[in-house]
Amino acid sequence: MGAVDLSIWANVNEATPLLSVQGLCKNYGARVGCAHVSFDLFPGEVLGIVGESGSGKSTLLSCLAGHLKPDQGEVIFQTAQGPRDTVVMAEAERRRMARTDWAFVHQNPRDGLRMGVSAGGNVGERLMAVGARHYRDIRATAVDWLGRVEIASDRIDDRPRAFSGGMQQRLQIARNLVTGPRLVFMDEPTGGLDVSVQARLLDLLRGLVREMGLSAIIVTHDLAVVRLLADRLMVMKGGHVVEQGLTDQVLDDPQHSYTQLLVSSVLQV
Repeated sequence: MGAVDLSIWANVNEATPLLSVQGLCKNYGARVGCAHVSFDLFPGEVLGIVGESGSGKSTLLSCLAGHLKPDQGEVIFQTAQGPRDTVVMAEAERRRMARTDWAFVHQNPRDGLRMGVSAGGNVGERLMAVGARHYRDIRATAVDWLGRVEIASDRIDDRPRAFSGGMQQRLQIARNLVTGPRLVFMDEPTGGLDVSVQARLLDLLRGLVREMGLSAIIVTHDLAVVRLLADRLMVMKGGHVVEQGLTDQVLDDPQHSYTQLLVSSVLQV
């Protein structure tokens, strides 16, 4: 599979949001999941969402990615046919978009991999889902992508269960990015990994995001992750966005008391 053809996006101005979220709300009975969340995400931009456990960040990500249906609000994505509200999109169309324009990197790579299929097969399945049919080309692309995520080519026929947690996460990233999505959702992508493995994975992610010009939304509790990867930062508490802005600005000069507490607690560790 060759380079992704971006010519269809030539008429999309960089000032046009790739994703525009308006008034997104999700409740679980009396408990607020996320409340009246609005923001724009532009092409090539990385947005970090942080907050403590239960702050609503994972609920918001699930609503954005179509895994949960919000109670109200719009999630407008700039498709090849123009802006579409993915909340009211037909399920078949949303699944098709999840195989092409979107990707989702799970915290636990086992949730994003076929554990009974080889490493090459995991990457190849995603290619076949968008129409690739020639075995030799699929395998060559899989080898290329395994190399990009620092997995040796002689491991192409190994099953993911034979890999370490860090290697499984890198394989999941290869599986997701091989089709050249324009928007990637990441849910705690370094969670549960050793510190040294986290650092290596973050360097890899940063390089791929910049190289491919990806837009990404990253949910994490780790401020070091968003410091390294995110252009803008959104801080959530109790389902509400309490502060947002440029990442360095928010982390270096937090205005909300909750953000100040988050930053100071990290500095005191």
